[in-house]
Amino acid sequence: MDNVSKEIRSQTMKNIKSSNTKLEREITKELWQRGFRFRTNVHDLLGKPDISIKKYKVVIFIDSCFWHGCPLHCRVPSSNTEYWESKISKNKKRDSLISASYKQKGWNILRIWEHELDNSFKAVMEIISNFILSSKSKEQNAK
Repeated sequence: MDNVSKEIRSQTMKNIKSSNTKLEREITKELWQRGFRFRTNVHDLLGKPDISIKKYKVVIFIDSCFWHGCPLHCRVPSSNTEYWESKISKNKKRDSLISASYKQKGWNILRIWEHELDNSFKAVMEIISNFILSSKSKEQNAK
């Protein structure tokens, strides 16, 4: 049972940002300090990846546990369950299609769950850094 009115819940959900979140800002700040140059939420790339480096064919998505249906942490609200199950299912299907599209085009795609960053920010930053460096190396060797 929801403990707030439908109007308040609706306003709360509308206020959730899809880009330039606190987590994204922390990640991009760290990547910038490590010397990586990138773009965020590029509109002409499929799915508006959170971080992209076109030169190295790199796209990185930071997926929130709720909106992207994390198998460990996504809890469907008890009210309007049918709507939320459908919404999250569509998001997961869209994520899968976007990932497949990038892979088919030879892009390097990385998806990170928000809980991974919450659990071990430094370790995940190493994974992201190594992913970018590996992608850079692949692109340079392909030329």
